[in-house]
Amino acid sequence: MGWKGARRKAASTTLAAVVALVLAAGTPVGAQPRTGTVPPFGAVAEGRNASPTPPPPPPRLPRDFRGKGTWIVRDLDITVPFTWEGRDGDSQMTAGGPQYPIWFTNLIYHDTLYTLTYKWPGLNEHPCSRIPGFNLEALNEGFENARFVGRETLRRTPERHVNHWRVGVVVPELPPGNYPRLPLALGDIYVDEKDRGTFWQVLQFGIQNLYDPELDEWLVMDTFEHRPGTVTLPQRCEPPR
Repeated sequence: MGWKGARRKAASTTLAAVVALVLAAGTPVGAQPRTGTVPPFGAVAEGRNASPTPPPPPPRLPRDFRGKGTWIVRDLDITVPFTWEGRDGDSQMTAGGPQYPIWFTNLIYHDTLYTLTYKWPGLNEHPCSRIPGFNLEALNEGFENARFVGRETLRRTPERHVNHWRVGVVVPELPPGNYPRLPLALGDIYVDEKDRGTFWQVLQFGIQNLYDPELDEWLVMDTFEHRPGTVTLPQRCEPPR
């Protein structure tokens, strides 16, 4: 997240803006766990969801962490290495690299959200977009309003028992009833069942994934440790001197 590609500078700014919106969006609370479903990407809902127990506490990204995994763009058949690291409240996602078909980094750095895409199929412009006034506290405040989907098992090696949460941006949010609505962005977040600060999987769907034809991308973590990582602001994102 996180912290998640029209191809001009304005589009890049919109991308970062919607990332901030989806992470800070208010959504209904108190939803009951879902039953009888098979969630996507190897997650299996468990029968105990039928019990009307109170939902667990929502996700909360820690100040210090480091993890490795993969970034998956399924419709482009692209899977690249992925790292997500945090240090003293700043955090950085990096997918791919110069030798891969996609390469980007997203940062929360000194109270500013940055998005920089170095490589993407069909992308010719590579500006660094900035949204000031966004930090870890704002991110976690957004998570406070996430909807609890259910307790699930990610069928990987090893298996992960997780709590599945959803955040989203739909316009107009109100009033209820028969009104045309546009789903701008959704995020499905899978955190460890015993530790809401350990993130194992995230689906991003919506216009924050503008560069992808089907508007959806996955991050899947293989490791997630609660110790300080490394966060580096790219030179291209530094303010002019």
